[in-house]
Amino acid sequence: MKTLFTLALAGALSFSAFANDNEDLMALSDVNANFKKINVLLKEGVGDAKIAIIDQEGHRLHQRKVHVKGADLMIPYNLDDMPCGTYQVMISTEDEEVVYTVETMERPIPKEDYPLMAYGKMVDENTVNLAVIGLFEPGVDVKIKTEKGNRLIHEEFIDQPEAFKKDFSFNGISPDEIYIELTDALGRSRVIHF
Repeated sequence: MKTLFTLALAGALSFSAFANDNEDLMALSDVNANFKKINVLLKEGVGDAKIAIIDQEGHRLHQRKVHVKGADLMIPYNLDDMPCGTYQVMISTEDEEVVYTVETMERPIPKEDYPLMAYGKMVDENTVNLAVIGLFEPGVDVKIKTEKGNRLIHEEFIDQPEAFKKDFSFNGISPDEIYIELTDALGRSRVIHF
């Protein structure tokens, strides 16, 4: 009975030591994703380790060995050529292994990078129609100029949210003799020729 108790106690201690080792690797490592960039941090004390990046189907995309000695080590991974989704980062040493799950996503396009959506068409021999859609903020500066000499013949600020449509008529000037310059509240611009 004494031998059985000693054996059980030794097993419990070795199991708790194994659990603490696993917690040690978890405490000495970190993984985070920023859009399609994954950063793996290994802190001093990890020693020799393997890092593997695994895709959603379980395929290893990349594996490398590292040695962490004297200072923390940051290993960046660029997944720009891979689809967005869930990836696993497996970090293993001789004695232990931890797996992190990260989610990658596309970086949102800033509003300023979207084009200004504006269209113009001739309604008749003296009238043009201007349509502006997809405004993020109200306010569009409209300048109508002559093709010859770039002379300003009309300027107007249209403070309309989201979209607007407007006809412009000119006596004695044909639509093919003018063009429209537009600038919205975000600084996006567009020139429309007829």
